[in-house]
Amino acid sequence: GINAEYGKQWYQRRVRGDHHSGPTTALARSRFRHAVLSSMMGTRRVTPKLITSAATSKSSKLPPKIATLVEVLREARRKETELQRLSAIRGFFYFQQKMYNIMHDQRELVIDVMYQPNPSYRPKTDEPKTEATEEKTSAELEKLDEAEDITALIQDFQCTYADSNFCYYSTRDGSAKKNLDYDPVTGVLEFKEGEVTKQIRVPILHHDVETRQEEFNIILENPSKETDLGDISICTVTILDMSNHGTFAMDSTRYHSDPDPGEISIGVKRTGGSDGAVAISYKTIDATAIGGLSQNDGSDYIKAEGTLWFRHGETAKTVDLIINPTCQDHATLIVALQKPMLGATLGEDCAMVITLCKTEGCRESRDEALLAEIAGNYDDEDKPLKDAYLEQFTSALTMGGEVDEEGEEEEPTIGDLIMHFISLFWKVLFSLVPPRFCGSGYPSFVVSLMFIGILTAVVEQVASLLGCVWGIKPAVSGITLVALGTSLPDTFASRSAAIHDESADAAIGNVTGSNSVNVFLGLGLPWLLAVVWKWADGSTAAGKEFYVGTFNLEFSVMLFVCLALFALLTLVLRRWLCGGELGGNSACVKYATGGICLGLWVMYILMASLKAYGIIFVSTPEE
Repeated sequence: GINAEYGKQWYQRRVRGDHHSGPTTALARSRFRHAVLSSMMGTRRVTPKLITSAATSKSSKLPPKIATLVEVLREARRKETELQRLSAIRGFFYFQQKMYNIMHDQRELVIDVMYQPNPSYRPKTDEPKTEATEEKTSAELEKLDEAEDITALIQDFQCTYADSNFCYYSTRDGSAKKNLDYDPVTGVLEFKEGEVTKQIRVPILHHDVETRQEEFNIILENPSKETDLGDISICTVTILDMSNHGTFAMDSTRYHSDPDPGEISIGVKRTGGSDGAVAISYKTIDATAIGGLSQNDGSDYIKAEGTLWFRHGETAKTVDLIINPTCQDHATLIVALQKPMLGATLGEDCAMVITLCKTEGCRESRDEALLAEIAGNYDDEDKPLKDAYLEQFTSALTMGGEVDEEGEEEEPTIGDLIMHFISLFWKVLFSLVPPRFCGSGYPSFVVSLMFIGILTAVVEQVASLLGCVWGIKPAVSGITLVALGTSLPDTFASRSAAIHDESADAAIGNVTGSNSVNVFLGLGLPWLLAVVWKWADGSTAAGKEFYVGTFNLEFSVMLFVCLALFALLTLVLRRWLCGGELGGNSACVKYATGGICLGLWVMYILMASLKAYGIIFVSTPEE
């Protein structure tokens, strides 16, 4: 019906010649074919959409190789178009810097604008104007009422910038406001032949409102014909407020002197502001170097203490130290800043570790790295107690790696991460200890002893309960679980002493001192308190004696003494064979010594445990 009628009408127009070529004819043909096909197949008619090209058809999909080739051709076309665009540009305008900083009391800011000629520029060949075109243009200008003025302006502009490149510039407000923080400027920068640099001058206004910093922008726009803007076409200007009096710090936290320094100068800087006159005190602190009052008293350097005064706007001073020619090699001292005055504050790097080197190639040791870390966190006695506690809690919650031999902090390892979370509770708990400068350090010492006692009691109770749950006898749990819990801190302390000290005296002395405290104080004080308690309670009246029985003490003491003598013999042999109690050039000797000490401890645990459980029997005088 309808499709047949449509085909009939099309055929009549075809016969009459009432048709034309073009997109409409192609569309009509496609519609006719679709209508005939729909009529033959018995389907309903669907009006087809106009398809302009095969590339935009959603139904047609190119093969991967052809699609890749098409993308390559398109990219080449884009590059060719970009090269053609660049070849038509004579040069580019851009700012030399993207950001500028200026103090609010400075009167003017000078900003450099650069012009870079384009080496790939290809001038266009202008088509010559015919006489008819010029007469037509002149006739159109004459029809205008202001033709003379427009003609004069065009001629004046062409005369002014005939042989030059130019662009416009202007300021834009940010947090800094025009006519309040700066004077707005606008204008044209003209670059004549051979000129590549121009300057923009922006007046800065001073006002009494206290603000930390404010910003505004300067933009380049509307470049001349056949020129363009470069990458940095917007410049940000930051106005810094000097109402802050500044923060004092050392130029560096470490310094190594020359072999014959005579006198050294230490830099002190003032950052974050320089408004008004301020002052800072300084003094020298002995470490391994000894300070004196003159060069003839056998000291390493002459002590220095005083006050540095900074005028308004002054940001740097120096402290001069006199080093004696007879100073000892590799001696260290500390120069510390303290007690800032007149509104200034003290920064983090408020101390410097100075190493006096008498020989070439003096290298920083691990001791100096540790000393520099302490000096970098030097606390002023006038520091608020609240800030000191805040630093302690922050340090407890912060995880960091160990310090290497050059004093640089290493990245935390998986072990550091695990230990940090295991000991996090105790770190936060011990942050309650008063800071070391509070009360000359006495409150810190007393509270630290109290915490150590509480922690030892907790470890002893937990170890006893654990031994009870596991069915371990008290004599065995005492020499294993309780001993490990209370002696591991001494082990790590001895390790640190062995690493940082030049001799083994501190490491071995720490062990003997710890044992003396355990024997004389840890056993003697409870015994005394028990005797006093029994006497006051009346339990020792009527001739009754206070007696505490032992089950494994004699054997444990005798075994410990024998193994301790063997350990001392090992140290004597090491001094005779290796030249020292600790360390050595051979790794085999070091590991062998460590294995011997570990074997002595395992032997003691094994023999005492076998005796406690009755597996081996050793008779005593009482038995």
